[in-house]
Amino acid sequence: MEQDFFGVSGERLLLAGAQTVYMLGWSMLFGAVLGIAIALLLVMTRRGGLTENRVVYSILNFIINVTRSVPFIILLVALIPFTRFVVGTSIGSQAALVPLTIYITPFIARMVESSLLEVKPGVIEAAQAMGATNWQIIRHFLLPEAYPSIVLSLTTSIVGLLGATAMAGYGGGGGVGDLALTYGHQRFNTPLMIFTIVILVIFVQVMQAFGNALSRRLREPK
Repeated sequence: MEQDFFGVSGERLLLAGAQTVYMLGWSMLFGAVLGIAIALLLVMTRRGGLTENRVVYSILNFIINVTRSVPFIILLVALIPFTRFVVGTSIGSQAALVPLTIYITPFIARMVESSLLEVKPGVIEAAQAMGATNWQIIRHFLLPEAYPSIVLSLTTSIVGLLGATAMAGYGGGGGVGDLALTYGHQRFNTPLMIFTIVILVIFVQVMQAFGNALSRRLREPK
């Protein structure tokens, strides 16, 4: 006989956890790749950048500001037609990856942009004086100097994304959010609600501690 925890089967709890990890992991990966690329474009094309282009910068800046201004729950609903076009359905953890990625990408882009702008101009000037190309400057000077700050930015992003994955449960994405809504809120199961909150708090604490430790490690002189 299968054992229940807080009125929910152990299998259902594990499934909710796996769905949350799935949504969080893949959307963070896609969002990080796209966000870092956009952040580099913003830094490169901004006024005084290595390849200054005000048109490109203005367009990217506008898109990021617009996307970030839309609450995730509204974005989730608004993107249903696009999500259905991309993955063939608007329900499930796989479908939730589309709005989650679109939600977190501009957030990461803005955070990483700030990290890149923290790099001292003298580092870039020294690289240019040595005859480094723009790609070499990005790869060997700009990114390595900003790694510690980027790690903290990504840590903040993944914590924010966790909240979005919980809200994705309201849109049929499954995971901890769906567990808390269906088996907790709707059934007045307060112990289950508290349990999900505790699990999320522990996860956030672990991720933040790991990010802080890694950033501190990268800042240590070599």
